[in-house]
This record gives sequence, structure tokens and C-alpha cells, in this order.
Amino acid sequence: MPKKLPSKFYQQNTVKVAKKLIGKYLVRKIGRQLIVGQITETEAYGGEHDLASHASRGLTPRTKIMFGPAGYWYVYLIYGMYYCLNIVTDQKDKPGAVLIRAVKPIAGLSQGLKIDGPGKLCRAFKITKKQNGAQSFGAANLWLEDRKIKIPKIKSAKRIGIDYAKEDKDKLWRFYL
Repeated sequence: MPKKLPSKFYQQNTVKVAKKLIGKYLVRKIGRQLIVGQITETEAYGGEHDLASHASRGLTPRTKIMFGPAGYWYVYLIYGMYYCLNIVTDQKDKPGAVLIRAVKPIAGLSQGLKIDGPGKLCRAFKITKKQNGAQSFGAANLWLEDRKIKIPKIKSAKRIGIDYAKEDKDKLWRFYL
């Protein structure tokens, strides 16, 4: 039986959570339909001291969710057209978030569909700003599950699209299968 990840899972170092999310399942319930994908790529954003993180600019109306408790969704718009799905990690007032970049379709999606980017992921799972600030555990309609599936070796690389982040752009905080 699949098990929702509890809030305690997210109350760890952001980089650890990003790596541990590989192979877990993203589940979205819309009416009676379930959309399910196995997470294949994530990126860690370490908070105030990570120049690639939105939190590096301090507490703002946009970033206040990152400064809150772990296990809540942080959804924002990029380029005025693509949503990005993140899960808040670590401890309250110690901002951090993991961007879910890609999934492998499991249910409710065409098996041949490539969901290999945060914008594609949000379109496929019908994720919008409405999910911003929602819990990922409890009675939510968007959550993460552990199905105890053995996964191959996880690889790491530099994060994508953060050339502005000075020395932080070289951190190997992108994880993928």
C-alpha cells in the first residue's frame, strides 16, 4: 500500500531531501482521477546562503512559504507562462525547497509522454498557483508517496539555468536517474 510522505520527511537538510525524492511518486487527485508520476529529477535550493535560491533575497511575499514549515508546496510562475513545483524543506525560518523537475508517467498520463521539465510537469499535473502554500500531507489533492521501489544509482550534476548564482551555480545539487 502506497504511503504519503509525512511532514517529518521534509524536515531534513534540503540537499538530502532532494536526493531522497528520486524514485518517490508525485500524485495529483482531480475529482476521481489520479495522476501519478515517479520522480526522476530534482534540484535543491538551500535558502538564504544559496544565491540560486529565491530565499537568498530574504523574506518577501513571494518567498514567505519557503520560510514556513516543511512539507508545503511552493509554486511560482517563470517567464510569465510556466509554473514550477517545489516542496519546502528543513525547518521553519530556515528556508529551503526542492524543485521537482521531471517524472516518469505511471497513471493518468500517456505512458509515452515526456515530462522532463518543471513547466511540462505542472501542465501535465494541472498544477497552478492554487497549490501554492498547500500541505503535501494530510487531506491534500497533491502529495508525494513512497512505494518502496528499488531505484538505480542516483546521479548528480549542476543545477540548470542559474548562471547568475556566482559560486553557487557550480554546486552539484541536481539529482536524477
